[in-house]
Amino acid sequence: MNIVHVEVMHLNPMATSQEEILQASRDLIRQRGWEAVSIRAVAEACGVSVGTIYNYFRSKDELIGASVESVWRDIFHHAPDAEAFADVPACIQWLYRRMEYGAGQYPHFFSIHSLRFAQGSRSQGRERMLKTWQHIRASLCAVIRRDPRVRADAFNEAFSPETFANVLFSLMLSAMLRQDYDPSAVLEIARRVLY
Repeated sequence: MNIVHVEVMHLNPMATSQEEILQASRDLIRQRGWEAVSIRAVAEACGVSVGTIYNYFRSKDELIGASVESVWRDIFHHAPDAEAFADVPACIQWLYRRMEYGAGQYPHFFSIHSLRFAQGSRSQGRERMLKTWQHIRASLCAVIRRDPRVRADAFNEAFSPETFANVLFSLMLSAMLRQDYDPSAVLEIARRVLY
C-alpha cells in the first residue's frame, strides 16, 4: 500500500479584509513594481487562497484598479494640518512634498504608472487614477478660491480658478514624470498670477 504525502498550505484562518489585500498590493508595488501584482501574488502575500481574493475583487483588472487608487490615496489623501491648505503656496508645497514621499515609497510609480494607465491599458486603473487626479484639481481650485490674498482681478471669463488649477496640476504631473520635487518654479508662477 502506497502512502501519499500531501503538503497542506497553511492559510490565514481569519478572513482577510479588502484593506489588508490592498496593503499587500501596495507592498508588492513598493518592493517589486507593478508587474508583481497578480491575484496569486497578492493571495500569497496575504496568506490566503486565490478564491479569497476573488471574494473581494472579481478580476485582476479590478484588483489593479483598486490598487491604483490605494497608492494614490496613500500618497495624497493624508489629513494635512490646516496650514497645508491655508493658501496656494502652502498647498503647492504640500503637494510637492507628497509627490516626493510617493516617489520614495513607490519607486517609478509616477513615470511607469502614469504613462501606462493614461494610455488606457487597464480601464479600471485609468478610471480610478483620473478620479484621484480630479480630486487633486478640485482641491487646488478650492484653495485658489478661498485664498484671501488672491488679487480681485486675477481671474476673468477666459481665465478662471479652474483653468489655473488645471495649469498647476499639469505642471505637477510634468514634475512627477521628471522626478523633480522642487516647487520653486511653480510657486513663482502662482505668485505672479495670483498676488
